[in-house]
Amino acid sequence: MSIRDLDIRYGAHKALDDLDLEVRQGEFLVLLGPSGCGKSTLLNAIAGLLDISDGEIWISGKNVTWAEPKDRGIGMVFQSYALYPRMSVEDNLSFGLKMGRTPKAEIAARVAKAAKMLQLEPLLKRRPAELSGGQRQRVAIGRALVREVDVFLFDEPLSNLDAKLRAELRVEIKRLHQELGNTMIYVTHDQIEALTLADRIAVMKGGIIQQLGPPGEVYRRPVNRFVAGFIGSPAMNFLEGRVENGAFRAGGETISLERYDFAAPGTSGPASLGIRPEHIRLGEAAPGTVALIGRVEVVEPMGADTLVWTSLGGQPLAIRTDGEATVRPGDEIRFAVDPAKASLFGEDGERL
Repeated sequence: MSIRDLDIRYGAHKALDDLDLEVRQGEFLVLLGPSGCGKSTLLNAIAGLLDISDGEIWISGKNVTWAEPKDRGIGMVFQSYALYPRMSVEDNLSFGLKMGRTPKAEIAARVAKAAKMLQLEPLLKRRPAELSGGQRQRVAIGRALVREVDVFLFDEPLSNLDAKLRAELRVEIKRLHQELGNTMIYVTHDQIEALTLADRIAVMKGGIIQQLGPPGEVYRRPVNRFVAGFIGSPAMNFLEGRVENGAFRAGGETISLERYDFAAPGTSGPASLGIRPEHIRLGEAAPGTVALIGRVEVVEPMGADTLVWTSLGGQPLAIRTDGEATVRPGDEIRFAVDPAKASLFGEDGERL
């Protein structure tokens, strides 16, 4: 699938700005970003639910820019379940096929296949009011599956569910993709969903794709400060300072950047150093890391992990450590930072 030079304007406002995107056959692509970044607008444009101002949309080798939604070869799952309340699960699954005059035997076969995949077989005679939220969303997914299309579009399908159900359905959706092998495009503002589901993530802001790449690459090498701050939980630490003579200096503290992979060696000037809390280790420094000392200010037990807050050069710093760690406010701690895992950003917010 191909999105080429796509613009969507509302008066003087550009919701999408000259956007290009190539989606590989069988790929699970996640569109990730905050509210208003353009991710749902892009999905709705692909689905044919929005008129575009400029550009082209190609699906399965066909230019569908002005095709009706039903003629695009897509199946869509919305945030709201949008089920027919007076129909059984079986009728909800088959309704679209009946309207398309699909033969009865084929309808039965497709419904049976989708019900088996989504574990809906015992629920086929129930109505939506008799189902849990997770079961209703599985029916909504099944309604898209029975169409047997090339591309599935998901618009924040798990946002109405509680945390436990979201985790369960994430696994179901990933298993479904592995089994079907269809192209799937998934919109979310939840970074955990993006990191766990995606083959590639497109991080969006202001109608523009900021970074497109595999989850590990987006997490480890964010291209700018926005991406770095949006991906990761707890959020990345940012220290303000300067790069001078191969070191980062902030409030009297110096961190050697010998192991940092600069895009442009010899860089100097104002910069932000980004360090993920899980990349800081309590205890003595290992070879290649930088040893630092701080005092514990706040301790946040999180079960399997503990978040320890200290400061470096007068700026707050979070450290993610083992849940069994015995640290208390006021304790002096030694910790180590590996510059190879850090991210440096210049005044313009771009990665150095």
